[in-house]
This record gives sequence, structure tokens and C-alpha cells, in this order.
Amino acid sequence: MTTTRTIAIALGGVLAATLAFAHHAPGSLGTVRIAEPVMAGDTMLQPGTYELRDTGEHLSPLPGQSPDAATWVEFVTGGKVMAREGAEMIEATNQTVGTSGRAPASRPRIERLKDNEFVRISTYRDGSRYLIYLRPAAGSKE
Repeated sequence: MTTTRTIAIALGGVLAATLAFAHHAPGSLGTVRIAEPVMAGDTMLQPGTYELRDTGEHLSPLPGQSPDAATWVEFVTGGKVMAREGAEMIEATNQTVGTSGRAPASRPRIERLKDNEFVRISTYRDGSRYLIYLRPAAGSKE
């Protein structure tokens, strides 16, 4: 009986770990058109169209954050990774009152923030909202 119980507990732990890692599996977050040069990490991204890909790799959490609070996102064009940047991930399972449902993914949206000091790309996939913050490249602020 003890062996059966131990196996059941171990199997439950493996299944729980699999579900936790499967929630933020690598995958495409959509395509985004960047209209001005921006900095993604230490890399300047030129204006153009990029596929956003969640690598499935999580950044080291800050104190008080969950281990999957942030993930690396790649900017890909022509099949080549041009840059990577960290993306904040927010669980977005709650729906606004009066909505009939939410699509499993959304098209990325670009917004200028704080007097054009930042460019934010936001998108939604598999119950998570991704927020990517980029800086305009030097001299590209309007």
C-alpha cells in the first residue's frame, strides 16, 4: 500500500510539473510592425515587420515574483533572430463583464508611453498577457 501511495504521489507531482511548464510553452505571439528604430536589450531593431516568439525560457524572478513572471521573447525576421527582450507575463484569465469569451491569442499592439520614452508591445496568448517594453533608439524620439 505504501509503494502504491508513493507512486501515486510521484505521478501527481510529475503531472503537475508538466502542466506548469506547458502553460508557457515556446510559441509564436504574432507579428508586429515596428515603425521606428527601437532598442531590444542592447540591439537596435530597425523599422520593419517581426515575428514575436516566446522562447519558453523564464527570466530570473525578482524578490516576490513567481518563477514564470517574465519570459524571453525573440524578434524574428526572415527566419533569423534579430534581438531578444524580456516580457512581463500577467495571468489574464478574468474576462470583462458582458463578454462572451476571449480568443486564445490576440494580435500584438504597439503603444507609445510616458512622453515617448517607451514603446510597449502587448499581446495575449493562452491565458497570459505579454508586455514588452522597448526604448526608442537614440535620436528617434519625436
